[in-house]
Amino acid sequence: MAWTLDKAHSSFAFSVKHMVVATVRGRFTDFAVDADSNEDDLTKSSATVSVDIASVDTGEAGRDQHLRSADFFHHEEHPQMTFVSKRIESKGGNEYRLVGDLTIRGATREVTLDGEVNGPVKDPYGNNRIGITGEGKINRKDFGLNWNALLEAGGAVVADTVKLDIDVELVNPAA
Repeated sequence: MAWTLDKAHSSFAFSVKHMVVATVRGRFTDFAVDADSNEDDLTKSSATVSVDIASVDTGEAGRDQHLRSADFFHHEEHPQMTFVSKRIESKGGNEYRLVGDLTIRGATREVTLDGEVNGPVKDPYGNNRIGITGEGKINRKDFGLNWNALLEAGGAVVADTVKLDIDVELVNPAA
């Protein structure tokens, strides 16, 4: 069954430690999901996610511009980030592990997201809906996001570990 993204009820967020003491949170506001589910066995489903790097939003315009620059995402040469699922593993109940290839800035690495699948349910208009959450961690340097500065007391301005927090609501329109 093919699904389309309900952007109004979805988010692609991230967080990273700043100067060892604080957490900066951000999100991408423009992304698309192409998902196909096997109703009999969700582990035989698939998904592709594409994210517009220009849509990065941390609530601070100057930081967002820096993230789009060659120091980080290099948006002009790499305008998209993509995730292509390779396999889905059941952890029992509605919990799953999603393994796929994440491509950022031309570098592709296998990543694992742990999450849940909720639904399907029928909405008031007769459409089927499912909710999918996913959480994971990546090392930004694995993707060429190397910029940093060292602090006088030790540590770095930007941590290497980035946490991903993804929530999507998918819709399959009524016939």
